[in-house]
Amino acid sequence: MNLARVIGTVWATQKDVSLVGAKLLIIQPVDHDEQKTGGPIIAVDTEGAGTGELVYYVTAREATMPCPADLTPIDAAIVGIVDRIDIYDRSHSSAKYSA
Repeated sequence: MNLARVIGTVWATQKDVSLVGAKLLIIQPVDHDEQKTGGPIIAVDTEGAGTGELVYYVTAREATMPCPADLTPIDAAIVGIVDRIDIYDRSHSSAKYSA
């Protein structure tokens, strides 16, 4: 799984029949410090995420698993909305909270 920030929405009136009713979002992959990693991608939203939210997503074959049709043409799918990230620094025994 990977982290990303939702940065926009894609509106498509013409799409594969297996994507009818699916919400398409533009997400910016980020690392654990929420720094951009690579360029934005389009992902099917299976969780009801909104613009600005931090999400986690999957790619490749795993991206099709939340969809009802076996051969849905999806490269990425949002599978969760992040509430909080805890990163523990073992050298200082402290935690960082963000999201």
